[in-house]
Amino acid sequence: MAIGGLIGLLDDIAALAKLSAASLDDVSAAAGRATVKAAGVVVDDAAVTPQYLHGVVAERELAIVKQIALGSIRNKLLFILPVALLLNHFLPGLLPIILMIGGTYLAFEGAEKVWHKLSGQHDDDKPAVEEGPEAEKKIVSGAIRTDLILSAEIMVIALATVSHQGFWSQLASLVVVAFVITILVYGVVAMLVRMDDVGLQLAQRDHSGVQALGRGLVTAMPKVLATISVVGTIAMLWVGGHILMVNLGAEGTGWFNAPYEWVHHIEHAIHESTGAFGSTLGWSFNTLCSAVIGFLVGSVVMGVLRFVPAKRAHSK
Repeated sequence: MAIGGLIGLLDDIAALAKLSAASLDDVSAAAGRATVKAAGVVVDDAAVTPQYLHGVVAERELAIVKQIALGSIRNKLLFILPVALLLNHFLPGLLPIILMIGGTYLAFEGAEKVWHKLSGQHDDDKPAVEEGPEAEKKIVSGAIRTDLILSAEIMVIALATVSHQGFWSQLASLVVVAFVITILVYGVVAMLVRMDDVGLQLAQRDHSGVQALGRGLVTAMPKVLATISVVGTIAMLWVGGHILMVNLGAEGTGWFNAPYEWVHHIEHAIHESTGAFGSTLGWSFNTLCSAVIGFLVGSVVMGVLRFVPAKRAHSK
């Protein structure tokens, strides 16, 4: 009897092990699907972050990237994930509203950068370390605030992908997504901001071809980072405008959903009528419209925020 009981126990353990393995497979597959689904916003996140490192001395770049990455993980795991899961369970109608608030903030930041550039004003490019620790903290906090919006979009998209699963499977999948996305984004950012140092090391090698490659990297990286800064600004407008357009189109009525329907209709027409390049051209049209909407909304918010303090000062 004891042997039979032991064999039964071992069978139960084997069955539990198989069940656990199957659950892990399900979580891995779901996390993979969710990560792919959020890939577009991941690209935006990777493009936005390097612009915060402009003017920072080289010795502090990786340290600042690390601080921002840790802040990003905190954003995802301590703030976004619990709120998203609770709202998805109890008040799913609030998720689009929260996303639209975040989209408006991104649109505002992007529009502010565009108007700042058009005004011809120039920032003081002193390295943050020379200005003191407070300047570095300001860089990190600004990047983490922007990351909060982008991370919220990533996690909500991922949540929609795994919403058919049970609560614990959703939780496990989203934790995996949070770590994978953060490592991917900030690994790329760290590589970008240190590529000029790699170029310097290559330029000191004996081989002439390697030296030429190193000099090319050193020469190219300032232009690459400047380009990424521009892409980051466009990404803010694009993602912010897209969040607003899609969520108003899904939740709104009357003229609120007209932009979404119009853009979606033309995108579909482009996709159907332009052959092999239809998908790319349709996506490009949608992206352009989203960026324009983001710029317009951000400009309005920017004007309102500047008008209200002026009105208060005038009344005094």
